[in-house]
Formats: sequence, structure tokens, C-alpha cells
Amino acid sequence: MAGEVLSQSEIDALLSALSTGEMDADELKKEQTEKKVRVYDFKRALRFSKDQIRSLTRIHDNFARLLTTYFSAQLRTYVQISVASADQIPYEEFIRSIPKMTILNVYEVFPLEGRILMEVNPNIAYAMLDRLLGGRGASVNKVDNLTEIETKIMSNMFERAFEGLREAWSSLADIDPVLSEFEVNPQFLQMVSPNETVVVISLNTVIGETSGMINICIPHVVLEPIIPKLSVHYWMQSEKKEREPREIAVLEKNIQNADVSVSVEMGNADITVQDFLMLDVDDVIELDQLITTPLLIKVGEIPKFYGQPGKVNKKMAIQVLDTLKGGDGDDE
Repeated sequence: MAGEVLSQSEIDALLSALSTGEMDADELKKEQTEKKVRVYDFKRALRFSKDQIRSLTRIHDNFARLLTTYFSAQLRTYVQISVASADQIPYEEFIRSIPKMTILNVYEVFPLEGRILMEVNPNIAYAMLDRLLGGRGASVNKVDNLTEIETKIMSNMFERAFEGLREAWSSLADIDPVLSEFEVNPQFLQMVSPNETVVVISLNTVIGETSGMINICIPHVVLEPIIPKLSVHYWMQSEKKEREPREIAVLEKNIQNADVSVSVEMGNADITVQDFLMLDVDDVIELDQLITTPLLIKVGEIPKFYGQPGKVNKKMAIQVLDTLKGGDGDDE
């Protein structure tokens, strides 16, 4: 296990204590060799690594941008949403941390098991509702007596908002989020056992002059099948996909039917510009290629074969004698 990293001020204080005799170096070494006991709270079991939490943060950064675009279009006002934090805590602790009366949207995320909860602070929810109803975005907290019309408007808005999660999670799983419950009292909502570990993504939300938090609670049971995909190693590994025989046959057929140009190089010659300007009909240019030396055959611009010139049915032709070794792509 890596040791604790000290700051420069802590290092200076430690050196000062050793030099003045306040601390004995031998006792310090003895303390380091002794086994240290760490207190572990089984109610706060850490089931996700820091690496996996960082991956979830990056994914929901994208989700926050999608929500910003969606709410800006729906509310026609300034909206800014960004990830404030990502923590893993027991479900019971999350329920205690949110208001007693708030907006709770529960989503099924097929084909994954379990459900995801999006908790919207009442200040934010009512600012959204006020904008949708033609107001300026004022917030009035009266969650305990929502009318049926207000409930329907809110649930429709948040149901469409969560569709962006499908795109944000596309690298993890192909999910189909569906709003299954709309609640206002956390005490009536029991998604998982109280000690179940959940990841809480907190989104800092600003709508006009109103600000608040949107919390996304993801239980461990939802993420369990896709946990390996949250690792950096998964993103960096290069998997080679094996092509099906039918795909290979189609590719080979298309390549065989492709048109390529074949050219033969008869030789080269160097002449002056003056001689070039004086050229006339029936003049002869001497090439550096001997008659007994095979000619170079190019496919496209790539030298591929050696051959000799001749005639076939009174037409000029080239006979391939050998394959060029060491040329570009000579194995193909």
C-alpha cells in the first residue's frame, strides 16, 4: 500500500521536530514497522474503484451537456447543468440527505436490472414548471400539494429529459430508459435495501436566476453487469473483431472487380531544355534501358513485376517474367 503523501509544510515541520529532538527517528521507524489497523465501516462498503467513479463522472458530464441542450430548448431560457460530484454511499444515507418533499423520478433501464432515481430539487422543478406555463421562472416550493396537471407536466418533461441517458450510456450498454414512478416523498420510495451501495451523481443546475441540484442515484445492481466497461483498461484495449466468412467473400469479390491501371516503364533519358525545345517529328531519344534488360511494370504507382515487350494479335503487349521483390506490398 502506498504511503501517505505529505505536503511541503508537513515535511518542513517533520524535519524541524527531528532536529530539535521533539521527535525520535528510532521511534518513528518503530511506528512504521508496526501493523496499522484501519477502521472499515461495512455499512459504507466501497464497491467501486476511483477509476470506475471517474469513468461514471465522464459519462455523466456528457449527459449534463445533453440535459443543458434539452432544457434550454424546452424552457427557452438560460440553463446550465454540470457535474458537481460523484460519490458512492449507502442508499439510506442518500435518502436522508435529500429534502423530505422533493421531485423523485424512477426509471427502468432495460435490459439492465434495477432502477435509477433522478431527484430534482423543488426550487429547480418549480422554476421549470413556471417557465413551461409562461412565467418568468419563479420558484414556489409547494411539492406537498401538486395538482394532477402539474404532476403530468413535470412527469412528461422529465421522462423526455432522461432519453439523453441512452446516448450518454451508449458506450456502456444499449439501454431503454422508461419512467415508471413519479413520487414526492422519499419515505414512500424503497428501490433497494438501506445498506445497498449506490452511486450518486450530483448535477449543479442553474435556470435563469434559480439554482439547485439534480441528483442521479444509480444502485450497484444496475451497474454490476457493466462494471468491467468502467475500467480504463477496457477503453485502452484493442479488440480485433473477427470478420464473418461472408463478409470476407464480399470484400474479395469487390476487390477482384476493382479497376487498376497497369503501366510499363520503357526507360529514362536526360536531355537539356535546349534539346527538348528543338525536338521534331522522327527524332530519336536514346533511353538508358538495354534491350536485354526486363522492363519495370507498375500497378497504379507501385512497382510490382518485371516483364518483356512483345506483340499479341498485332497489338503491343507485355509478358510478366517475375515478381518484384522488396517492393511496396509485394506480399499481396
